[in-house]
Amino acid sequence: MKKLAIAAIAASIFALPAAADAQGRTVIRERPNATVVINRGNGYQQRQVIQHNNRANNRAARQYNRAVRQDQRAYRQDQRAYRQWQRGQRFDQRYAPNYRAINYRSYANRGVYAPPRGYQWVQSGNDAVLISLASGLIGAVIGGAIFN
Repeated sequence: MKKLAIAAIAASIFALPAAADAQGRTVIRERPNATVVINRGNGYQQRQVIQHNNRANNRAARQYNRAVRQDQRAYRQDQRAYRQWQRGQRFDQRYAPNYRAINYRSYANRGVYAPPRGYQWVQSGNDAVLISLASGLIGAVIGGAIFN
């Protein structure tokens, strides 16, 4: 009986690292030409890239990378055009995506209040911006007030 118990304990000791190794493997990203895997062990991480080399995958990978670069370029252009408005800045509608005057009554439950005389609420992206009609200075900004 003692030998059987010792054999069971020894088997569980040797089986435990194999089970932990299977649980510590995480697939991070799969692309047409490669799979990125992170192996987690006892306090360390190892990054492993598994390449899948054949012509069809390489062609698909080039097309994928080209599309990603175009998306990144478009995103950077959008980020250049978008501005984080702050109180006291001069408002310029060229840098405001989705620029339009808004009716404060439609967004009263989102923090937009009636503008004082000489001011107007406008939309810039998802933000509501209170601007002075005479000088164009920003009186208040409510971030995320306009969302669908």
